[in-house]
Amino acid sequence: MDDFLLRAMAAGIGVALVTGPLGVFVVWRRMAYFGDTLAHSALLGVALGFLLGINLNLAVILLGILLALLLVGMNRNRQLSSDTQLGILAHSALSLGLVVMAFQTSVRVDLMGYLFGDILAVTATDLLWVWGGGLLVLLVLIMIWRPLLSLTVHEELAQVEGVPVGGIRLAFMLLIALVIAVSMKIVGVLLITSMMIIPAAAARRFSHTPEQMAVVAAGVGAFAVAFGLAGSWHWDTPAGPSVVVAAAVLFGLSQLTRQPV
Repeated sequence: MDDFLLRAMAAGIGVALVTGPLGVFVVWRRMAYFGDTLAHSALLGVALGFLLGINLNLAVILLGILLALLLVGMNRNRQLSSDTQLGILAHSALSLGLVVMAFQTSVRVDLMGYLFGDILAVTATDLLWVWGGGLLVLLVLIMIWRPLLSLTVHEELAQVEGVPVGGIRLAFMLLIALVIAVSMKIVGVLLITSMMIIPAAAARRFSHTPEQMAVVAAGVGAFAVAFGLAGSWHWDTPAGPSVVVAAAVLFGLSQLTRQPV
């Protein structure tokens, strides 16, 4: 097997091992649109990274932090519904990123690569970002697992029990931003949310506990990476979208099974 394919497989599995457990809470908390908003804003982070001459992953992470803080502040404004606020931010950030890139005539940008990923072009440095950032995300997620689970089940009760609701919610948002930053080159900013949602949704059919669902979601994501890359290799299809299609097929097959009691 060629080295570039091995790197692609290692990067994809690294992403799946992180997006699976994180996606469990995205599904439970119905935050898919929030994930899309952060993913869309990643393109603006890329544009600003080129403009300011800083590392693109770092630019995306910093912008994700700023956007998460902005969303926390906007949630206090009850004049607009949360989905309206997210829609405004998502499309505004994506469009602004495209406009900023259009002004940078001296820089050649592979826009399709950032939008839909280029997993076959993963380098050793990209692997360090994926596995290093992924390990950090998993460690933090383990640390906040119980309070985040309490917050997800019943927010008011968790607050009464002393759970720092605002801090835990912000920490979870920042974890999503970090995952998007390190996964951007793998499946692209338009597809990364699907890797958090689809495996987790498929895992619900085979899980009795939250922890089991997280493990199964990571496994489904890893299988989707393997099948997607195999299909891309044999049929010469785009690698990132092929991984997402494989995940969708696995989800469809999971719906044919009987849900555990």
